[in-house]
Amino acid sequence: MIRHIVLFRYRESAQQIHIDQLTSAFLELKSKIPGIIAIEHGTNDSPEEKNMGFSHGFQLTFQDHNARDVYLPHPDHAEFGELLDKLDIVAAALVFDYQVM
Repeated sequence: MIRHIVLFRYRESAQQIHIDQLTSAFLELKSKIPGIIAIEHGTNDSPEEKNMGFSHGFQLTFQDHNARDVYLPHPDHAEFGELLDKLDIVAAALVFDYQVM
């Protein structure tokens, strides 16, 4: 399995309604793109204060590398990217993939 972690740092001007819209669109990808086993999400809850402003996280679990590689150029993923651009509320994103051992 492959874990695909995405962290967002939102602009100070980001409105909650747009954050919710983006979150819903991200979660909908599970039903639209084959090979996604699960999507989890949440907000930073660490007392260590080392999140560097990243407040919202998503973890996608893919069956394997191939499923992840299908997801990346998938039209529904591209549509999500268009929504990201349109809303313009993300100041920074961090993506980290690893194979589950």
